[in-house]
Amino acid sequence: MSTMTDIPRLFDTDLLARRRVRALRAHGQDGDFLLREVVEDMLDRLSIVMRPFPSVVELGGHTGLLASTLAQRQGTEDVIRLEQHPSLFHDGEHATLFDPENLPLKPQSCHLLVSPLFLHWINDLPGVLIQIRQALVPDGLFLATLLGRDSLTELRQAFLIADSEISGGASPRVAPLPDLKDMGSLMQRAGFALPVVDHDTLTVRYASLFSLMQDLRRMGATNVLHDRSRRPLRRDTLMRAAEVYQQRFSDPDGRIRVTFQIISLSGWAPDASQQQPLKPGSAKMSLASVLGDKSTC
Repeated sequence: MSTMTDIPRLFDTDLLARRRVRALRAHGQDGDFLLREVVEDMLDRLSIVMRPFPSVVELGGHTGLLASTLAQRQGTEDVIRLEQHPSLFHDGEHATLFDPENLPLKPQSCHLLVSPLFLHWINDLPGVLIQIRQALVPDGLFLATLLGRDSLTELRQAFLIADSEISGGASPRVAPLPDLKDMGSLMQRAGFALPVVDHDTLTVRYASLFSLMQDLRRMGATNVLHDRSRRPLRRDTLMRAAEVYQQRFSDPDGRIRVTFQIISLSGWAPDASQQQPLKPGSAKMSLASVLGDKSTC
């Protein structure tokens, strides 16, 4: 596995933890509307899996909403929350602090590992996916959601134009996010069986750029890029970005559009009982016999 010196440091994960704590203290579980939406979808996906998961781990769930709901699921015996800061835990929870790049999980120690809207903040995502697969018991399930590359594309473009016009160069403000195809490859490389990667696009409308930025603060999801500018955002840059956003990405009623691409991942720890793909050449019947011999047509 790679060491931290080998891994590009894209995100300031300590800053992320502090901002998530501040957001949770200020707004509680109701502050992050996007997380609530995602948790509901993840629970719907789990509802069709007709089997118990005695040991459950929630990775970076922020508010603990998914963990608390799964604790009520039939067959659940133990739920552990992994978070970066103790202030993210509730009293009486079975909780563990962790370094986002190194999961404190023993091999084959959990039956279900879920992660709602957290993995896009990981510096070493390939390494963490391998750790997740190793932490699952054989035939254990991994289910996660994360923001995809098309998320906040309007915000990215608005600030790129504003920075270029006013400062003469771009400043990193919106995080680079994973691509759908890349996630499929990473799931396979990590060794998951029966991996599934899909996505939904959620378009949210706001009165202005300032309303959007307020919501991002409520999520604890403002700029935590390691190479971000440490200088305060200039007022003229902000006002120009708001103007560009309004000009390019508003509806006739004046409200602006914001895109959130939600990538969903699922995969199983390999087990001999699982359905296996046929080996090449092992089919009992030829394609020609199924389709019929058309050579005389």
